Amino acid sequence: MMRSSLANQKCIRYGVAAVFLTLFSVVCIWANSGWTGYEITESTGVEYEIARVNEIIQTNTISDEAIEGRLRGSEILSVEILTGRYAGTYVNITNYFSAMYSVDVDVDDTLSVRIDTTGVGEFEVSVYNYNRVPWIITFVILFAIALILIGGWQGFRALLGLVFTFVSIVYLLLPLVLRGWPAVPLTIAIVGITSAVSYYMLGGWQPKTVGAALGCLCGVAAAALLGYLAIQFVHVTAYQMDEAEGLILVRGDTGLKLEGLLLSGILIAAEGAVMDTAMSVASAMSELKQKRSDIGMVELFRSGMHIGRDATGTMANTLVLAFAGSSLNMMVLIYSYRVSFNQLMNTDFIAVEVVRGVAGSMGIILTVPAVAIITAWLLTRKDKKSKKLMKR
Repeated sequence: MMRSSLANQKCIRYGVAAVFLTLFSVVCIWANSGWTGYEITESTGVEYEIARVNEIIQTNTISDEAIEGRLRGSEILSVEILTGRYAGTYVNITNYFSAMYSVDVDVDDTLSVRIDTTGVGEFEVSVYNYNRVPWIITFVILFAIALILIGGWQGFRALLGLVFTFVSIVYLLLPLVLRGWPAVPLTIAIVGITSAVSYYMLGGWQPKTVGAALGCLCGVAAAALLGYLAIQFVHVTAYQMDEAEGLILVRGDTGLKLEGLLLSGILIAAEGAVMDTAMSVASAMSELKQKRSDIGMVELFRSGMHIGRDATGTMANTLVLAFAGSSLNMMVLIYSYRVSFNQLMNTDFIAVEVVRGVAGSMGIILTVPAVAIITAWLLTRKDKKSKKLMKR
């Protein structure tokens, strides 16, 4: 009987997972249908392909010490296009060097080139950048191997959860935002789904994973509310971001709504830290319940709060440092000009970064009580049922 019950439970879990993945795939396909993007025809179009350097025909470069020894000047390269419709074609291109643009390659190196088609059989080729694809793939594979070797089966499950999160953002969030869906509610929903799937991958459906998932969703929703209020008072939107000009052009051809994009980015950036905090608190509470089966809901909640206090300090610090690190170049530039306090505080850049840091950190902080109370209730509800049955 017990084996039969376990087999039935497995079948139900696999069936639910299959239905969920099927529905998720259908939604992703629908979200990406009808979106053509940039059209390339036989006589027009811009393509980015890979080429190999066969010969450096002429070099006219110098090492400029004023820009830390970077090359300036130009060189003429003979390259063979390796990918795309012009694969196998040999062309000569000029590679320009400057302080901000420098692609230094040798013979047999590969590089990324831009091909502008101007007519049937007519095209122009220019150097675009280094060919980084092989190294990026290598680093991703090394990360996956390290995660599996150190984390074992749990590491493999975590990798699957990471892949699901990536697919959800790229193939669900982005196309739906371009279709005109409101970014913030959509982001909260996707954060809830991805966190639930990731937790399920790690530990299945048990009180600690359910508590962590629900607490994570509450924390992200709280961060969204506080972030919205902060944005209203500070008066910053996606229109103050560096990408605003390009997004405005995209908006003309799609249903994209820029309002909410800034807050959506904050929520996505904070999701990892919020999930980490939620799982740390829920796992510790579950472990405590296993060792002290007689512990009550109130005491378990208090223990969860104590555990969460230690986690919030480091996680909030991590999130703020992550935002600061991503903006280090701009901060160095601002510091070099010795701008006044009033000017600094009223720049769009500082306002955006402060809102990002505060909203994300508040999401982490408010996740702790949410996880603590939900997990405490889930872990002790069976005890309450048992006591009621004993009284009867």
